[in-house]
Amino acid sequence: MGTEAIREGGCLCGGVTYRITGDIRGVVNCFCGQCRKTSGHHVAAVRCRKDQFELIADDTLSWYRSSSTARRGFCSRCGSSLFWEPFEGETISVMAGTLETPTGVRSILNIFVEDMSDYHDIPRLYPES
Repeated sequence: MGTEAIREGGCLCGGVTYRITGDIRGVVNCFCGQCRKTSGHHVAAVRCRKDQFELIADDTLSWYRSSSTARRGFCSRCGSSLFWEPFEGETISVMAGTLETPTGVRSILNIFVEDMSDYHDIPRLYPES
């Protein structure tokens, strides 16, 4: 019988910590306007099923309804952007930078690149050799 992967993470101040048990999707980098505004750059997020996700500490967790379809979780003390959760569905996205290392994941996709800021230039994820 195999061992399930367990990943933990949290915000900068430790007010919010979480655990993910099982497989997660690779990192998707989102350059949409909302992600740029919430992160100050772009969002890099993994995704897991909600039944794989457990909040360990949520003392400073706040939620912001960022659209009619989703909310964003952040730490009200240190400001860390942590989660993106659709109102419908069985998944939650977790900001990859909040995972403890080693993460065991890689970037797999860039989305909404047409919305990226004018200072940004995206090289290929994995240049051909």
